[in-house]
Amino acid sequence: MTSLIGKHILLTGGSRGIGPVIAEALAERGAHIALAARSEEGLRKVAKSLGKYEVKTLVVPVDLTQSTHRHELITTVIDKFGTLDILINNAGLETEGAYVDLTWEAIQENIVVNLMAPMALTHLVLPHMLDWKQGHIVNIASFAAKIGNAYAAAYCGAKAGLAEWTRALRLELAGSGVHFSTIFPGYITEVGMFARFHKTPPAMIGSCTPSQVARAVVRAIEREEVELIVNSSPARLLVALSEISPALGDWLMHKLGLVDFQRRKLEQ
Repeated sequence: MTSLIGKHILLTGGSRGIGPVIAEALAERGAHIALAARSEEGLRKVAKSLGKYEVKTLVVPVDLTQSTHRHELITTVIDKFGTLDILINNAGLETEGAYVDLTWEAIQENIVVNLMAPMALTHLVLPHMLDWKQGHIVNIASFAAKIGNAYAAAYCGAKAGLAEWTRALRLELAGSGVHFSTIFPGYITEVGMFARFHKTPPAMIGSCTPSQVARAVVRAIEREEVELIVNSSPARLLVALSEISPALGDWLMHKLGLVDFQRRKLEQ
């Protein structure tokens, strides 16, 4: 079992949503944390809240859509911490709406933030981790990566890409000392993108809390878990049935009310 005490972690998307909850769960276990996001004010607020733990915090404002910012982020964290044990790609952008109604610029930004930025940061940090023969990269995907969701096509595509890219790297670098984990949260309540809609998902679809996601991240690192679905319903069954019969999966998505739910979300 891997101890988080004294580990140096970079957490993107650290200023809001589930980011602060994940940061606290890590700090509580003794990890030093570099917080990255666009909002410096938000990052400093989170860093201040972690002051009750005896850990180091680093605030790095960054726009992950910018290549130079991504390079500077990794350089800054390694220079300040001297090492980087764990990268958590948590920053995300939920671009919802009828696909034909979205601007191409919005679709591109979604892909950059949800897929290309994690790939770029990993590409930058991997040479160091491979030299050190240790490291862990945790990618926050979504249950939407397991099964496509109506009115969230761009988001589902990016998160599915993130998940399968992580699997491929996990296979490619097995035995290198660098571990990879993917977290698949369902609809997250209380904070973040979904919570703003103030709607309850269909009972058979389920949801999860920020603290449950944070605990999953901690578990993935400590136990070197490769994939964790975080959801209140037996969502794996829907995934399995959809793999066996995509047509049946589509029918279930309609029958369970998920397509209608996604449509109603857009009406707010």
